[in-house]
Amino acid sequence: MGPRKHVSFGAHYAVHLPAPDDFAAWRERARGLVQADVPPDRVSWVEPGGTGDLFASESPARSEKRLPVPPADAPAVRASQRFLTLARSAALHSDPTRFALLYRLLWRLQRNPRLMEDKADPEVRRLEELAKSVRRDAHKMHAFVRFREVAEEDGTPHFVAWFEPDHHIVRAEAAFFMRRFANMRWSILTPQGSVHWDGETMREGPPARREDAPGGDPVEDLWRSYYASIFNPARLKVGAMLSEMPKKYWKNLPEAELIPQLIAGAQAREAAMVKAGEREERVRPASLAEVAQAIATCRDCPIAECGTRAVPGEGTPDAPDFSGLMIVGEQPGDQEDLAGRPFVGPAGQLLDDHLARIGIERGAAYLTNAVKHFKFTWKGKHRLHQSPGAKEIDTCRWWFDAERAIVQPRIVLALGASAARAMLGRTVSVTRERGRPVMLDDGSELWLTVHPSYLLRLDGDARQAQTALFAADLAAVKGRLAELAG
Repeated sequence: MGPRKHVSFGAHYAVHLPAPDDFAAWRERARGLVQADVPPDRVSWVEPGGTGDLFASESPARSEKRLPVPPADAPAVRASQRFLTLARSAALHSDPTRFALLYRLLWRLQRNPRLMEDKADPEVRRLEELAKSVRRDAHKMHAFVRFREVAEEDGTPHFVAWFEPDHHIVRAEAAFFMRRFANMRWSILTPQGSVHWDGETMREGPPARREDAPGGDPVEDLWRSYYASIFNPARLKVGAMLSEMPKKYWKNLPEAELIPQLIAGAQAREAAMVKAGEREERVRPASLAEVAQAIATCRDCPIAECGTRAVPGEGTPDAPDFSGLMIVGEQPGDQEDLAGRPFVGPAGQLLDDHLARIGIERGAAYLTNAVKHFKFTWKGKHRLHQSPGAKEIDTCRWWFDAERAIVQPRIVLALGASAARAMLGRTVSVTRERGRPVMLDDGSELWLTVHPSYLLRLDGDARQAQTALFAADLAAVKGRLAELAG
């Protein structure tokens, strides 16, 4: 019986691939199906352990025999180099529909050879996304595989690593490690399979479990010490770090167990570096008048270059009626900048109302801001508030610390996260930490609540609920002041 030249009407074919990362096998079968004029909706691509749409119970051998034979005069299959490059990577993805996507694109390329140039085509974009994800996974494998030394029975050192890839990249990336560690005997164990190099031959092994890999070795203590010593708090960007080193890899990295504590202390260390470095030669002001005079000429951060005036704190801490309360906001607003006084705009008026209700006169407290200049952006003729950045808050902290040393408050009430950062040198969640006073190094207490401007941005039930919480926070501070005074 000669070769079949035509595909039976309505026939469906299940193609069983020998391995989930076998691009060569897919390419060979796909070329034959295209030449036999089999459209994509008539083909199911089945990985080992998978099932075809219509032939789940059919053996791979039987399915292979059913595949059509292309006619002798079938035209050559066309595929651009860009498609082949992306397809080789995308074939390693864990998406079970990837081979069907590759075949649909290959089928379309026969009718539109320039298909891959169409960046708006959803299937072309999907192919690019799959390939990019695989390349990223390979990069993570190169970066985060950590070999640990074990000894063979004859004493020969053997290095073993555990890795959990997202995609089928282990065999494809084995060559990278073979070139890089050509003179070592090593094994990489993964849940998908293992690869072993003895210095001459690469072997494949079955899937492994995490406990099959060794634990730490003595070298890791040295590595941890080195990592901690080079950790630079001034250059820490947590979001960028997590993007490059996701937490899923941390458990395999000896240095990763140090990261949470290093992050926790990084912002305080950065503030200390600023204080010890940029400001070490300055003499701390001895009075609030000297602070006001000094901040008027300060140009240590970009906000001071915006053409606004520095707004000093306001209050008389040596007056007989001083309550011992220091209230810290984020920064002056538009009205404060024009008046040269803190808390005179709408948020300040709301604060005054709440203070009056609990029996604290504005003049009995010291009011200031974490940042002394107004940061804004223009919208038409109006200046709109912009939140200061962490570096700007930390830079201005030197002046704020000078104020606090002079005022010597019993309680510091921080209004909002920026004010809290000026006190603690780290970003905090006001929602989680409000109502729990923090003892400061000078013996005073830090209390947190929201900024009154936050209440002004709310409406309806939300505003009513948050206003009640704000009032309760102020009442708690008033009660604590009474306890400390007694």
